[in-house]
Amino acid sequence: PFSTTVPHLQNDSWGKQYSHALFKAMSHMLCIGYGQQAPEGMTDVWLTMLSMIVGATCYAMFIGHATALIQSLDSSRRQYQEKYKQVEQYMSFHKLPGDTRQRIHEYYEHRYQGKMFDEENILGELSEPLKEEIINFNCRNLVANMPLFANADPNFVTAMLTKLRFEVFQPGDFIIREGTVGKKMYFIQHGVVSILTKGNKETKLSDGSYFGEICLLTRGRRTASVRADTYCRLYSLAVDNFNEVLEEYPMMRRAFETVAMDRLDRIGEEEGPPGLSTATSAATPGP
Repeated sequence: PFSTTVPHLQNDSWGKQYSHALFKAMSHMLCIGYGQQAPEGMTDVWLTMLSMIVGATCYAMFIGHATALIQSLDSSRRQYQEKYKQVEQYMSFHKLPGDTRQRIHEYYEHRYQGKMFDEENILGELSEPLKEEIINFNCRNLVANMPLFANADPNFVTAMLTKLRFEVFQPGDFIIREGTVGKKMYFIQHGVVSILTKGNKETKLSDGSYFGEICLLTRGRRTASVRADTYCRLYSLAVDNFNEVLEEYPMMRRAFETVAMDRLDRIGEEEGPPGLSTATSAATPGP
């Protein structure tokens, strides 16, 4: 078959014939040429063009599948990068100042850590036992560091954890502002916050503490501000979810109220921050 284009191959070994045929086929498939010699005659021209078209199609399919495979290996990171590109375009469109852009960048890095998941959709597709198992595992450090949860009914802990929402605050952020209506309480997984009162007295809270629960019980306004001193990883609990869980566990409501009354008494004596509680005081009452 090679006598027309390469006559000497007719008497060569099968290895040389096969090597030449493979070289010519690869040349067509990779679209880098048509072999050692140009096609002769219209039949050779059309066969060569057809071969190159088939080869180009196969090559494009190979590149497409290889690209899709590489992207699927770390789809969460790719999703994060695509999301952050939109954020960058948004910041550029609104011409945000440089320091604000830097804070937004740092927030995304600390909040998502280079990966982004549709966690609500993933958990929503699971059965309730699996969902509760995952939430309990993800919040294991919070439960271990907080005496309120360590001494409570496991069913109450699970019910509370399923209502929590993860939030991240940067140094200098005001988590709670004085005079606002209390709609959330917060549990500190990691970080340090300062309680700021009217008398310029500061109280530090760190891992395993919680604050803001008294306003949920009294439906009053905040009488102190809370500022993040470091990057804080918190879990927030909305007032509706707070009341929903405590309706099922009245003993825990009484425990919260006991701690709240103790804190209010201390506030009256020391002019401390109302509406706030530490893990130490929360450990006093039983579940």
